[in-house]
Amino acid sequence: MRRPVILVVDDEPPIIDLVRGYLEREGYGVLTAGDGPSAVAAVRDLAPDVVILDVMLPGFDGVETCRRIRAFSDVYVLMLTARSEEIDRVVGLSVGADDYLAKPFSPRELVARVKALLRRPRTLPETAAEDAASAERTAEPSGLAVDVPRRTATVDGRRVVLTATEFEVLAALARDPGVVLSRQALLDAVWGIGFVGDDHLVDVHVANLRRKLGDDAEAPRFVETVRGAGYRLVEST
Repeated sequence: MRRPVILVVDDEPPIIDLVRGYLEREGYGVLTAGDGPSAVAAVRDLAPDVVILDVMLPGFDGVETCRRIRAFSDVYVLMLTARSEEIDRVVGLSVGADDYLAKPFSPRELVARVKALLRRPRTLPETAAEDAASAERTAEPSGLAVDVPRRTATVDGRRVVLTATEFEVLAALARDPGVVLSRQALLDAVWGIGFVGDDHLVDVHVANLRRKLGDDAEAPRFVETVRGAGYRLVEST
């Protein structure tokens, strides 16, 4: 069984050495890159399982790097930022990052985040996938189709390109249309029970999902916000 490979992208050699040491002790293969263009090329050519991506990079920054990676890959991306402003984390998530961690960070927490990403299956077991897909195809809102085995979503017959995390959020909501899932329930379903991040991740990924579905938060066709409770998929009428 192939061991997972992690690409660490940072222009500070001490940080790369520190992160590499912790990851290798966990049995992961580690690749490194020191700038945006090299990171994009490494993802394209070497197909790592997770990318740990610093926001402040030479060449082009981590946000642009993530945007370019997302043009051809659904690899899990965890962004590192030295900035404290929330907007920087939101921008990173809005271009397709799956998680973020602020510097200075605990290497043990970083490893825990990587493990959480790797625990998220990209596909379901065959029988479970068939059962889930069958249920979802009969219960989705009109115009929306979610195919779990193929990991595809369409709106009015148009293919919608989603990141791995966006698809998993949609699939979680599609399993029980009309049922409200709290932010914590979505964190548990998508990021895994015991995930150490904050629930703001859910809000940003739902906003990205709505944008790609062509949905309107004020007059939702697909994903409805239930204030103080969470989110639900609109039931078919």
